[in-house]
Amino acid sequence: MKTILQKNTYDLTSSIDDFLDLYYSLSMRYWASDLLKKGLSPKQINTAVIAAIKIANSSGLEIRKHFRPMFSGTKQDLIQDCKLSLLGYGLVLLNADTNLSIVGTFQVELLERFLQNKF
Repeated sequence: MKTILQKNTYDLTSSIDDFLDLYYSLSMRYWASDLLKKGLSPKQINTAVIAAIKIANSSGLEIRKHFRPMFSGTKQDLIQDCKLSLLGYGLVLLNADTNLSIVGTFQVELLERFLQNKF
């Protein structure tokens, strides 16, 4: 009778990455789909999320700390969504369609606060 030794191998890096993704996700309190209630269309939200991720990436931010693609459900549908940190939510709103009053108001308020702290 032959003895068979079985060795389970675990990828420690993958396990740590999974844990960190979960950890970061716990602090993400916003959903991109929340912007539907603010008057943005799904296409506008998608475009803004893509732009926000590009900006975060080019700024050296760790993307997974601020953006987590997921699915969420409405009463009728399962939709592609994105969990967002507060910074991620702000970046999405900042890069949304400027024809929407919520976007213009956000941009003006943000600039006013920034300028108050600088001068």
